[in-house]
Formats: sequence, C-alpha cells, structure tokens
Amino acid sequence: MIDFLAVFITFFAVIDPIGTLPVFIAVTEQYDQKTKRRIALLATIAAACVLLFFLVMGEIVLTALSIPLPAFQISGGIVLFLFALNMIFGDSKPDEEIKMLQDSHKETAIFPLAVPSIASPGAMLAAVLLTKNSTYTIWEQMQTALVMLSVLVLTYVLMLLAGVINRAVGSSGASVISRVMGLILSSIATTNILTGLSEYYKVMQ
Repeated sequence: MIDFLAVFITFFAVIDPIGTLPVFIAVTEQYDQKTKRRIALLATIAAACVLLFFLVMGEIVLTALSIPLPAFQISGGIVLFLFALNMIFGDSKPDEEIKMLQDSHKETAIFPLAVPSIASPGAMLAAVLLTKNSTYTIWEQMQTALVMLSVLVLTYVLMLLAGVINRAVGSSGASVISRVMGLILSSIATTNILTGLSEYYKVMQ
C-alpha cells in the first residue's frame, strides 16, 4: 500500500494545478466557453497520455539504455530541485509559460497547456520514480497511477472554474501558491537525491 497523501502531494507539486490556471486563462481569453471546455479536456487527456507513458514505460526505457535506476533517481532529483528553484526564485510558472502562447486552440491545448504546464518535466520524472519495479508492486503502481489521474482530474476541474478562481486569488495569489509548491518540491527532490545515492552505494558494495 502506497502513502496516498505523500504521492498526492508530490504530483500536486509537480503538476501544479493552481499554477496552471493563469496560463489557461491567458491562452483561452479569446475563445468562447464551449471552446475553453474543449481546450481544458484536450489538454488534460494529452497530459494524462504523456504521464502514463512515463509511468508504464519509463523504467523499461532506462533498462534498455542500461541506465541504473539509482542514477536516474539522482539525476531526476537534481532536475526536480532545479525545477523547484525556478518555481521559487525565477519566473513563476504562469509568467514563464504565458510567453508560449499559440493561435490554434488545438495547439494551445497541447503546448503550452498539456506540455510543459500540466505534464511538466518534474511530473514525468516523478511518474518514473514513484513506480520503480524493484520497490513497488503492480498493484501499488496502479494506485500511484490512480492518484496521478486524480490530480489531473482536479486540474481539469480547476480549469473549468478558472474564471471564478482567478477573480478570487488573482495572478499574484497563484504566483505565491506556485512558489510554496516549489519549496515543497525542493524537499521532495532532496529526498530523491539522498535515496538514490544510498541505493547506488548499496549496489556498488
């Protein structure tokens, strides 16, 4: 049995549903409500497909490339940490991704909404690290997938409520929340690095 709360917090931090809201509002500003709902659904489905691929195939790809999982966990933790630092000190997630606006609503749903806003690099890495075959059973990996999908459903619901939420918290509020998520993510990343180092030295002994 996995720690549902810890896994949920991890995926909530790396997917960052709240930080996605200003991006969604900006890229869908010129569309009617029906098109906005279509964009939200398409972006969520695309992000789910990307993350499920990494969840199912990520470790298989690493094995085929002869990359030990501890090494990937260490490098993944470093990338997650850098990603978290960018969330805390650099451009906030909304500010950075609003620069990537596209004209077509289908293109908008895929980029920047699905990737890299929802299915972020951090989320892809987390999907691999939280479903290691040597640590988790198939049932536990399925539980992780369900938790990940629940965060994506939450992201979809928040996008549908984007207008109301934006009026409530504003862009500044979303930016603050995104930075808090970055702080949590940096702690998770550090844990991944330390665990990866520990497992690597166990393998080397």
